[in-house]
Amino acid sequence: MEDTAVPFDGKLLETLLVMKMPFGKYKGVVLVKLPVSYLEWFAKKGFPAGKLGMLLATLYEIKLNGLEYLLAPLQRKGL
Repeated sequence: MEDTAVPFDGKLLETLLVMKMPFGKYKGVVLVKLPVSYLEWFAKKGFPAGKLGMLLATLYEIKLNGLEYLLAPLQRKGL
């Protein structure tokens, strides 16, 4: 069986801590601060295309599975 896993990019987690939502109800809010209910709405309606959609889907999985602690070391670094 062939391993088709995509290599993890740690910069992705850093981006969640600094990038702001570019549109909508939470325009200007840093992605990591978005409420789960907003991410659930995207999960039902469809995440946007491109990098933003990938970031929001990743953040949704992090919050849904209680993995916010993975972001804590980066937050302490001041990102």
